[in-house]
Amino acid sequence: MTNRDQELRQKAKETIKRYERLVQRDPYRLVYHLMPPIGLLNDPNGFIDWDGTYHLFYQWHPFEAAHGPKFWGHFVSGDLVFWEEKEPALTPSDWFDKNGCYSGSAVADNGKLKLFYTGNVKNENDERESYQCVAESEDGLTFTKKGVILHVPDGYTAHFRDPKVWKRDGIWYLVIGAQTKQVDGHVLLFRSDDLKEWQFAGIVTGSNVRSMGDFGYMWECPDLFHLDGEDVLLVSPQGLEKQGYLYHNVHNTGYFIGRLDYETGELVHGPFKELDRGFEFYAPQTTIDRYGRRILFGWMGVPDQGEEKHPTVKHQWIHAMTLPRELKLVDGKIYQRPVEELKQLRKNEVSRPSVKISEHPQRFEEISGEAFELLLDVEENQAEVFELTIRDNVRVIFNRGLKRLTLERVSFVDGLTESRHCELAELSSLHLYVDTSAVELFVNEGEEVFTARYFADPANRSIQFKTLHGSLTASLKKWALDSIMKK
Repeated sequence: MTNRDQELRQKAKETIKRYERLVQRDPYRLVYHLMPPIGLLNDPNGFIDWDGTYHLFYQWHPFEAAHGPKFWGHFVSGDLVFWEEKEPALTPSDWFDKNGCYSGSAVADNGKLKLFYTGNVKNENDERESYQCVAESEDGLTFTKKGVILHVPDGYTAHFRDPKVWKRDGIWYLVIGAQTKQVDGHVLLFRSDDLKEWQFAGIVTGSNVRSMGDFGYMWECPDLFHLDGEDVLLVSPQGLEKQGYLYHNVHNTGYFIGRLDYETGELVHGPFKELDRGFEFYAPQTTIDRYGRRILFGWMGVPDQGEEKHPTVKHQWIHAMTLPRELKLVDGKIYQRPVEELKQLRKNEVSRPSVKISEHPQRFEEISGEAFELLLDVEENQAEVFELTIRDNVRVIFNRGLKRLTLERVSFVDGLTESRHCELAELSSLHLYVDTSAVELFVNEGEEVFTARYFADPANRSIQFKTLHGSLTASLKKWALDSIMKK
């Protein structure tokens, strides 16, 4: 541990202590989502189920609620439900990462937990340099940096980052986001026998690669894995233009399904599909867990998208993680469902079977709150439009005639109503996780998902149901949810 590393760790502890009361007084602190203790959280990193413990690292700038030189913060859990905050795994303390320990991944190798990450450096001319680095640990808590393992290849800019590493048939592979000198976003594949020496294997796919066409100036946080018989590439391209209901965030996240040729590095794939339809979702990362499930965490935020306007900034923190989600491939589409273990959080069940919802707005005193889970199963729908309003700030709208589902909210930037949409042939169920300032909506068992932050009046806990032009009958179940952080 270097002197600079010790200085940064001590400064982070002092910052947490200085603002602890201010942070905890924020009515928008979340109950059952992972948040930073102070400062800014962004990408999930190094997500792994190792030696009986789930480790979730994250991009963390502890010194202000804004982007800056990133640490790797560290959460651990035995069950994906209840979490503990540990000491930061990495600090930006060395020449090869002095302006940020950027995103990456984790693998188990010979009894050690190894972290692969991007070292971000600004040189004396304020020019970006990028180094792919490794650190390792024997106990999963204290990490020793081993330095640089991979440099920027010819033909690419210093926007070369976010390594995701895995092993297949005794060989290690690494995918990484890259930008060409022609300013096209790519994903590249490398291979290694020992996790030290890496050889370029090929261009997986990217903007203006093969038949892709123009598709963004940088591709961040790639994650390539096998799921239900197919190869899947998750990636966050920057620079996409809006198309109908798609790509309405400043930066977007989605996936390709296909087959990876491990010799040439090429992914032969179908079209890009957006993964989450909401306002805040970016840079997800997955792992295979002890039960063989493909589990995902996403960052509940988007870079460059009104971040400085979040009301939490004045309380010295910003952003959160999504809930953990299990991924399944169904008819060529990724379905996302909250992991089963989250049912442990439920308490005080309220059940209302066969409720007839009409054009007259209905509120039920026992179905309200600020941190709860709500399950709505449709039994019969004869309404043209169904609306569910959460705390007079968020609205879920299904228009049966237009075959469209909409999530609306009051913008925290300008107070106006803003919306996101998707096509939906029929509505069979809504599964909502509503936290003090976050909502995750799973539609039709995960066929579509919307993730968003929202900032309602803390005193307003109302939930309202109504229809237009006809009625809808549904069963309702609601649970209050407990805190997930261990003291």
